[in-house]
Amino acid sequence: MTEPELSQLDAFDQRILEALSADGRMSITDLSARVGLSRTPCQARLKRLVDEGYIRGFRAQLDPVKLGLDHIAFTEVKLSDTTEASLSAFNAAVRRLREVEECHMIAGPFDYLLKVRTRDIRRYRQVLGEKISALPCVASTSTYVVMESVKDDAP
Repeated sequence: MTEPELSQLDAFDQRILEALSADGRMSITDLSARVGLSRTPCQARLKRLVDEGYIRGFRAQLDPVKLGLDHIAFTEVKLSDTTEASLSAFNAAVRRLREVEECHMIAGPFDYLLKVRTRDIRRYRQVLGEKISALPCVASTSTYVVMESVKDDAP
């Protein structure tokens, strides 16, 4: 959020966002008690925060390790063409890869940084060779394998 957007939120709104970011399953009764509002005004504020896009949704946060997806690699991607059409094609295609957990366009010596989660290095190598390298306009990639996640606040 930019500063002007944050300044439009009062202390109650900010407490609602903070409480829900810690526990998105909190009941409206618990939320209203936590932020110091009665249930109806709290519910109205929550609806407004959702409608205005401050809250994009609610979802279960899965444990990737328990799901056997504890191999993380960061992949730098350099494109052969960075026209708007090429960027759009790459963006659309990378969104369809379930192994790519995050994708960021970067200002620097490469174009994109991907966070890729797989079950092991063999599967990562397969995803890199068959999926990532086949994305539109990919010229080269570099991989950095995570040895340990020290801080991971992913929603």
